[in-house]
Amino acid sequence: MTEVFVQGSEREWQELGDGVRRQILGHDGELMMVRVQFIQGAIGTAHQHPHRQATLVESGRFEVAIGGEVRVLGAGDGFIVPPDVVHGVMALEAGVLVDVFTPARADFLSPQS
Repeated sequence: MTEVFVQGSEREWQELGDGVRRQILGHDGELMMVRVQFIQGAIGTAHQHPHRQATLVESGRFEVAIGGEVRVLGAGDGFIVPPDVVHGVMALEAGVLVDVFTPARADFLSPQS
């Protein structure tokens, strides 16, 4: 388990390539909070996972596809992805998403992630 209070300035960023990087803000076995930063035009490739996901658009504008439905979302908007539903994003502007997963994404904690 990580600390109760999160100070983003003290968390390392993981470079994922193609203009995307993530910062694991905190987690325990049941919950994880992650910040994901995109340069303009970067793509969060369509994928699915067994975790529930709630995402807040912290900044920027994103085209978000969830289960075949597409919307453009901006700062202050958000979305929820049920388990095993295909979803992905494209950054129409540089921006940041804050993802919350339940249960925590153990795959994000492994060295190869």
